[in-house]
Amino acid sequence: MLENKKILILGLARSGYQVAKLLYQNNEIIITDKSDNEKDKIEELEKLNIKFIKSETGEELLEGIDILIKNPGIEPFHPCVKKALELNIPIVNEMEVAYHYLEDNVFIVGITGSNGKTTTTTMLYDLIKLHGLEVTLGGNIGIPLSEVVKDVKANSILVLEISDHQLNDLHEFKTDMSILTNLCPTHLDFHGTYERYINTKKKIFNHHTKDNLAFINYKNEDSLKITKYINSTKIYFNNDVNYFDEKGIYIDKEMLLELKDIKIKGNHNYENITVMLLALKNILKDKFDINIVRDYLKRFNGVEHRIEVVDTNTKIDFYNDSKATNPTSTLIALKTMSKPTRLILGGKERYQDFKEIESELDKVIYIYAIGEVEDRVKEFSEKHNIPCKICHTLENAMYDIKNDVQDGECVLLSPGSASWDQYDKFETRGEEFKKLVEKLFK
Repeated sequence: MLENKKILILGLARSGYQVAKLLYQNNEIIITDKSDNEKDKIEELEKLNIKFIKSETGEELLEGIDILIKNPGIEPFHPCVKKALELNIPIVNEMEVAYHYLEDNVFIVGITGSNGKTTTTTMLYDLIKLHGLEVTLGGNIGIPLSEVVKDVKANSILVLEISDHQLNDLHEFKTDMSILTNLCPTHLDFHGTYERYINTKKKIFNHHTKDNLAFINYKNEDSLKITKYINSTKIYFNNDVNYFDEKGIYIDKEMLLELKDIKIKGNHNYENITVMLLALKNILKDKFDINIVRDYLKRFNGVEHRIEVVDTNTKIDFYNDSKATNPTSTLIALKTMSKPTRLILGGKERYQDFKEIESELDKVIYIYAIGEVEDRVKEFSEKHNIPCKICHTLENAMYDIKNDVQDGECVLLSPGSASWDQYDKFETRGEEFKKLVEKLFK
């Protein structure tokens, strides 16, 4: 626990706000951000004697600071981070801080991966809860650990979605069970190289011993590569023991679920369910009830903003896949499309390679390019002889689609790119898409 320290929190957002409220009673806290738009939060923090200082970089505030708490989204090469390293100031994030406020004997499950982590996290948490166990949800799923840490009871379970941005600044943090769904090139603007990215993901297994479980995707070469020498007890899925086929999902070669009993479709979802079942069985042991699981999966619609069906009264299908922030996610979405598809593609420039979606382009009849990468999207489309229009914004794209789309087609927002060039988060982009569908097509 932190006491009697002078702390600088770099970046307000939700995590900075919550960790400041966790620490304010026993520490001197300064919080800095280049924006002061969140007036309500700032006023609340100032009433707690937390000083907010607007600053472009915050590096001038480091004098006398004992510890820097960095918002996960701030790059490792940010000027304030560089300066803190030069001054030998420890750098952590809110999850690392909150970890030290947990009660004893909390069983921590950490879930990471390039794709599928939110769906896997959601299902695992829901099903632990449905089985009657005490469980708390947090992490990258939109609930900072510092927000819920005081509610986490001793001898309970904590399920955390953990992003690579969060893993980057974790040090003493340790899980009891870790899931790595898969790895593919993404977030290269943040990490600089793919090698650094995958080695950051490896930190989900930090401090593990043979007493700790690691669930690893056997068909994902990079996942196998980085976990070759970890100390965990390794359990594989997507192998010949724990897998799915066209009939069902198998654990220890025994079919536990028929695919017809699962509402969400697609191989990516069956992968997520396979590893979720493995983890759930290991957590619950003799309390595991397949009937509870089956009833849940018959009703589970999936995660919002991930190939989410947007209902209309038209003969056109609309899918909100704003959570597709890399081309691999877009590839997964395209694989689930069965009709001629109008694809909205693009967003923040992060050097993503759209070549990944080439194998599914036969169903794409038109591409609408948006965001910083729109020129690259246009070049990619022309290379594959797919008509493309540069629209700049999602709103413009939707008005063009309104004029172009025909009955029997589908419209897919699956940008293959982060949203930060035009939106604060991918959820905001997805919400705008759904509002535009309602406005233009209902």
